[in-house]
Amino acid sequence: MKTLVITGGIGSGKTVVARYLSSKGIPVYDCDSRTKAIYFENPLVVMDIEEALGVSVCDSEGTLDREKLGSIIFSDKSKLALVEEIVHPMVYDDFVRWRDDREGETPFVIMESAIFLEKPLFHDLADAVMFLEAPDELRLNRAMHRDNASQDTVRQRMKAQHFDMDIVDAVIVNDADIPSLFAKVDAALEKLKEKLQ
Repeated sequence: MKTLVITGGIGSGKTVVARYLSSKGIPVYDCDSRTKAIYFENPLVVMDIEEALGVSVCDSEGTLDREKLGSIIFSDKSKLALVEEIVHPMVYDDFVRWRDDREGETPFVIMESAIFLEKPLFHDLADAVMFLEAPDELRLNRAMHRDNASQDTVRQRMKAQHFDMDIVDAVIVNDADIPSLFAKVDAALEKLKEKLQ
Protein backbone atom coordinates (compact mmCIF):
# COMPACT_ATOMS: atom_id res chain seq x y z
CA MET A 1 0.00 0.00 0.00
CA LYS A 2 1.54 3.29 -1.15
CA THR A 3 1.34 6.59 0.74
CA LEU A 4 1.02 10.12 -0.61
CA VAL A 5 1.95 12.72 2.00
CA ILE A 6 0.27 16.11 1.79
CA THR A 7 2.22 18.71 3.71
CA GLY A 8 2.93 22.43 3.85
CA GLY A 9 2.92 25.36 6.21
CA ILE A 10 0.04 26.57 8.33
CA GLY A 11 -2.75 28.05 6.17
CA SER A 12 -1.38 26.57 2.94
CA GLY A 13 -4.49 24.49 2.15
CA LYS A 14 -3.50 20.96 3.19
CA THR A 15 -6.89 20.15 4.67
CA VAL A 16 -8.80 21.48 1.66
CA VAL A 17 -6.74 19.26 -0.65
CA ALA A 18 -7.06 16.25 1.67
CA ARG A 19 -10.86 16.65 1.76
CA TYR A 20 -10.97 16.94 -2.02
CA LEU A 21 -9.03 13.70 -2.44
CA SER A 22 -11.09 12.01 0.26
CA SER A 23 -14.21 12.90 -1.76
CA LYS A 24 -12.67 10.86 -4.59
CA GLY A 25 -12.56 7.81 -2.32
CA ILE A 26 -8.92 8.01 -1.24
CA PRO A 27 -8.52 7.28 2.51
CA VAL A 28 -6.97 10.18 4.44
CA TYR A 29 -5.07 9.97 7.71
CA ASP A 30 -5.12 13.39 9.41
CA CYS A 31 -2.07 13.47 11.70
CA ASP A 32 -3.38 16.40 13.73
CA SER A 33 -6.75 14.86 14.59
CA ARG A 34 -5.20 11.43 15.22
CA THR A 35 -2.65 12.99 17.59
CA LYS A 36 -5.50 14.62 19.51
CA ALA A 37 -7.25 11.24 19.65
CA ILE A 38 -4.11 9.54 20.97
CA TYR A 39 -3.97 12.07 23.83
CA PHE A 40 -7.54 11.18 24.82
CA GLU A 41 -7.37 7.44 24.13
CA ASN A 42 -4.25 6.96 26.24
CA PRO A 43 -4.14 8.97 29.50
CA LEU A 44 -0.62 7.66 30.14
CA VAL A 45 0.61 9.82 27.25
CA VAL A 46 -0.48 12.97 29.07
CA MET A 47 1.13 11.73 32.28
CA ASP A 48 4.40 11.11 30.40
CA ILE A 49 4.23 14.61 28.90
CA GLU A 50 3.64 16.22 32.30
CA GLU A 51 6.55 14.26 33.76
CA ALA A 52 8.83 15.31 30.88
CA LEU A 53 7.83 18.98 31.10
CA GLY A 54 7.64 19.13 34.91
CA VAL A 55 4.34 21.00 34.76
CA SER A 56 0.63 20.18 34.56
CA VAL A 57 -0.94 20.47 31.12
CA CYS A 58 -4.43 19.43 32.19
CA ASP A 59 -7.51 21.48 32.93
CA SER A 60 -9.51 21.34 36.17
CA GLU A 61 -11.27 18.16 34.96
CA GLY A 62 -7.99 16.33 34.32
CA THR A 63 -8.29 16.58 30.52
CA LEU A 64 -5.39 17.74 28.36
CA ASP A 65 -5.49 21.52 27.89
CA ARG A 66 -4.16 21.77 24.31
CA GLU A 67 -3.96 25.56 24.46
CA LYS A 68 -1.80 25.41 27.57
CA LEU A 69 0.39 22.68 26.09
CA GLY A 70 0.73 24.67 22.86
CA SER A 71 1.77 27.84 24.68
CA ILE A 72 4.52 25.87 26.45
CA ILE A 73 5.95 23.93 23.53
CA PHE A 74 5.62 26.50 20.73
CA SER A 75 7.70 29.00 22.71
CA ASP A 76 10.44 26.54 23.75
CA LYS A 77 12.03 24.21 21.20
CA SER A 78 13.57 21.97 23.86
CA LYS A 79 10.15 21.34 25.43
CA LEU A 80 8.62 20.75 22.00
CA ALA A 81 11.31 18.14 21.35
CA LEU A 82 10.54 16.37 24.65
CA VAL A 83 6.85 16.09 23.77
CA GLU A 84 7.59 14.96 20.21
CA GLU A 85 9.86 12.17 21.49
CA ILE A 86 6.85 10.80 23.36
CA VAL A 87 4.09 11.40 20.82
CA HIS A 88 5.64 10.94 17.37
CA PRO A 89 6.51 7.23 17.68
CA MET A 90 2.90 6.62 18.73
CA VAL A 91 1.60 8.53 15.70
CA TYR A 92 3.96 6.56 13.44
CA ASP A 93 2.67 3.23 14.76
CA ASP A 94 -0.93 4.43 14.63
CA PHE A 95 -0.55 5.41 10.97
CA VAL A 96 1.04 2.09 10.02
CA ARG A 97 -1.84 0.18 11.64
CA TRP A 98 -4.40 2.44 9.91
CA ARG A 99 -2.71 2.08 6.51
CA ASP A 100 -2.38 -1.70 6.82
CA ASP A 101 -6.08 -1.97 7.69
CA ARG A 102 -6.87 -0.44 4.27
CA GLU A 103 -4.72 -2.83 2.26
CA GLY A 104 -6.41 -3.62 -1.04
CA GLU A 105 -9.02 -0.85 -0.78
CA THR A 106 -7.18 1.63 -3.03
CA PRO A 107 -3.74 1.87 -4.69
CA PHE A 108 -2.65 4.47 -2.14
CA VAL A 109 -3.65 6.32 1.00
CA ILE A 110 -2.95 9.89 2.09
CA MET A 111 -1.19 11.17 5.18
CA GLU A 112 -1.95 14.83 5.89
CA SER A 113 0.83 16.23 8.07
CA ALA A 114 2.11 19.73 8.74
CA ILE A 115 5.37 18.50 10.26
CA PHE A 116 6.30 15.65 7.91
CA LEU A 117 9.27 17.37 6.23
CA GLU A 118 10.73 18.47 9.57
CA LYS A 119 10.71 14.99 11.09
CA PRO A 120 12.97 12.30 9.56
CA LEU A 121 11.18 9.66 11.68
CA PHE A 122 8.26 9.80 9.23
CA HIS A 123 10.16 10.03 5.94
CA ASP A 124 10.21 6.29 5.20
CA LEU A 125 6.40 6.25 5.22
CA ALA A 126 6.12 8.31 2.01
CA ASP A 127 6.13 7.07 -1.56
CA ALA A 128 5.40 10.59 -2.83
CA VAL A 129 5.23 14.02 -1.17
CA MET A 130 2.98 16.89 -2.26
CA PHE A 131 3.84 20.28 -0.76
CA LEU A 132 1.28 23.10 -0.53
CA GLU A 133 2.50 26.67 -0.43
CA ALA A 134 0.96 30.13 -0.56
CA PRO A 135 2.09 33.74 0.07
CA ASP A 136 2.71 34.42 3.78
CA GLU A 137 -0.02 37.05 4.14
CA LEU A 138 -2.59 34.74 2.58
CA ARG A 139 -1.55 31.90 4.88
CA LEU A 140 -1.66 34.24 7.87
CA ASN A 141 -5.19 35.44 7.09
CA ARG A 142 -6.47 31.91 6.41
CA ALA A 143 -5.04 30.55 9.67
CA MET A 144 -6.30 33.50 11.77
CA HIS A 145 -9.79 33.09 10.33
CA ARG A 146 -9.83 29.28 10.59
CA ASP A 147 -8.42 29.03 14.14
CA ASN A 148 -9.83 32.28 15.49
CA ALA A 149 -6.22 33.00 16.47
CA SER A 150 -4.28 36.21 16.90
CA GLN A 151 -1.80 37.41 14.32
CA ASP A 152 1.06 36.93 16.80
CA THR A 153 0.04 33.33 17.53
CA VAL A 154 -0.10 32.41 13.86
CA ARG A 155 3.15 34.20 13.04
CA GLN A 156 4.84 32.31 15.89
CA ARG A 157 3.67 28.99 14.41
CA MET A 158 4.72 30.03 10.92
CA LYS A 159 8.18 30.98 12.20
CA ALA A 160 8.55 27.60 13.91
CA GLN A 161 7.98 25.65 10.69
CA HIS A 162 10.96 24.61 8.58
CA PHE A 163 10.83 22.38 5.52
CA ASP A 164 13.36 20.02 3.96
CA MET A 165 12.29 20.27 0.34
CA ASP A 166 14.74 17.62 -0.89
CA ILE A 167 12.14 14.86 -0.70
CA VAL A 168 9.21 16.84 -2.17
CA ASP A 169 7.86 15.42 -5.44
CA ALA A 170 5.27 18.08 -6.30
CA VAL A 171 4.77 21.70 -5.22
CA ILE A 172 1.26 23.19 -5.43
CA VAL A 173 0.96 26.97 -5.19
CA ASN A 174 -2.40 27.69 -3.58
CA ASP A 175 -2.84 31.39 -4.34
CA ALA A 176 -6.06 31.50 -6.37
CA ASP A 177 -9.55 29.98 -6.19
CA ILE A 178 -10.59 26.45 -5.21
CA PRO A 179 -11.23 25.13 -8.76
CA SER A 180 -7.73 26.28 -9.73
CA LEU A 181 -6.27 24.52 -6.69
CA PHE A 182 -8.06 21.26 -7.48
CA ALA A 183 -6.92 21.41 -11.12
CA LYS A 184 -3.31 21.76 -9.94
CA VAL A 185 -3.75 18.81 -7.58
CA ASP A 186 -5.20 16.63 -10.35
CA ALA A 187 -2.28 17.53 -12.63
CA ALA A 188 0.25 16.73 -9.91
CA LEU A 189 -1.42 13.39 -9.19
CA GLU A 190 -1.19 12.48 -12.84
CA LYS A 191 2.56 13.11 -12.73
CA LEU A 192 2.91 11.09 -9.51
CA LYS A 193 0.87 8.15 -10.81
CA GLU A 194 3.83 5.82 -11.26
CA LYS A 195 5.10 6.43 -7.71
CA LEU A 196 1.69 5.63 -6.27
CA GLN A 197 0.85 2.39 -8.12
